[in-house]
Amino acid sequence: MSREGPSGVGPLPILTVERLVKRFGGFRALDGVGFTLHAGEILGLVGPNGSGKTTCINVISGIYRPDGGRVLLDGRPAGGLPSHRLVHLGVNRTFQVPKPFLAFTVRENVELAVAYGRDPDADPHEFISFVGLEDLVERQAATLNSAQQKMLDLARALATRPRLLLVDELAAGLNPSELEAVAEKLLSLARLGTALVVVEHLLGFIDRVAHRVVVMNAGRDIFHGGLGEASQDPQVIEVFLGG
Repeated sequence: MSREGPSGVGPLPILTVERLVKRFGGFRALDGVGFTLHAGEILGLVGPNGSGKTTCINVISGIYRPDGGRVLLDGRPAGGLPSHRLVHLGVNRTFQVPKPFLAFTVRENVELAVAYGRDPDADPHEFISFVGLEDLVERQAATLNSAQQKMLDLARALATRPRLLLVDELAAGLNPSELEAVAEKLLSLARLGTALVVVEHLLGFIDRVAHRVVVMNAGRDIFHGGLGEASQDPQVIEVFLGG
């Protein structure tokens, strides 16, 4: 069952996506996607491979420019802004495949993120400890295993003090205890007011963290609501199970 929504949701969403379109040649990877997100809320973005989930957060985070529709932050247009400007507006993300500076230590990676973030006086160890890497602080990123690199990716994103965090398959490849630890971290961020979009194939993990979900297929949003309700929706069933 989906979690209840956050308390004290205000009238103005931190993120509004309206009729978003992204084309690659003649292929529409996004074809009119729309949703909203408030501070302190976790939105699960789910769907089969190729449905447009990662493309959607790539557009929101400034990696791709939209070809149609709008991305609004606090009601103001933000679609097409470069990633470094979005970081200073409070938007950051993690990646399916972590992208640390491999020759840098854990500490140096996070220090660099702090320097380019919204609070250059922030303590890097705050974020390193939050993700559980305090014992590896002087290790080169190249020597970390996959799960540790994912946590470093999260620490680097948090070090810029995002108000909106886009999480792309952070849970993939983690064991059950690691999944539970990550779920608690994301929930604690939401309790502090961070808005999160979580892209994930592990529906049990989505059920653990998300207040509601948007189901995507072929670049379109086909369902908005609770995960339990989604599992009973005929269109969603057809997409996931082939009818």
